[in-house]
Amino acid sequence: MSVVNEWIAREYFEHLGYLVTQPCKYMSPGKNRRIEEDLDLLVTHPQIDKQKLPDHIVWTAGDLESVGRAVVGVRGGHAERFYSGAYEKNPEILRYAERSARLAAAARLGGEPIAVILCIPELPASEELRDKTLAGLRERGVDGVISFRTMLLELISAVRVNRNYEKSDMLQILRILKAYGLVKDPQLEFFEKRGRKSKVKDPG
Repeated sequence: MSVVNEWIAREYFEHLGYLVTQPCKYMSPGKNRRIEEDLDLLVTHPQIDKQKLPDHIVWTAGDLESVGRAVVGVRGGHAERFYSGAYEKNPEILRYAERSARLAAAARLGGEPIAVILCIPELPASEELRDKTLAGLRERGVDGVISFRTMLLELISAVRVNRNYEKSDMLQILRILKAYGLVKDPQLEFFEKRGRKSKVKDPG
């Protein structure tokens, strides 16, 4: 797992109020590693008492409002989309979603239920391939999928140019990019586009 990918996911969950921990700081060579080594991140929200998972599998920040505890798998590869072939050819990337991994996560987080979240690049553009990929993930124990686009847009929206994020290099970088106009607030950009369209249509 790329450190940068984990960095983005960690900042995202912390921004939403989660306490985030990385259970294992090392990786054993070969296939005989302990199950704890497959748990990229564990997250727990101190203000969410009752766990209720959304019916759908593609999640945003709003869907996490009822998810109190989860094990998070982080899979990068930002130059390509995430297809079902990724886990069909390499089943170990979803080992963290197995029952034994959930139990290991529950032991660290204080009990079940434990949601299984997968952070990935973009899903396939084809609806058929997208549905196949998501169905396969659900069958293998994944409860929710969050894209890096979703996480980054959330963080960009939250960053304020007039604040100095000296305790977070990630947020400080996003702040600098916004200050120089290299990235824009997604919501503001959306309303600007709507405003331009409405002006064109207005006959007066």
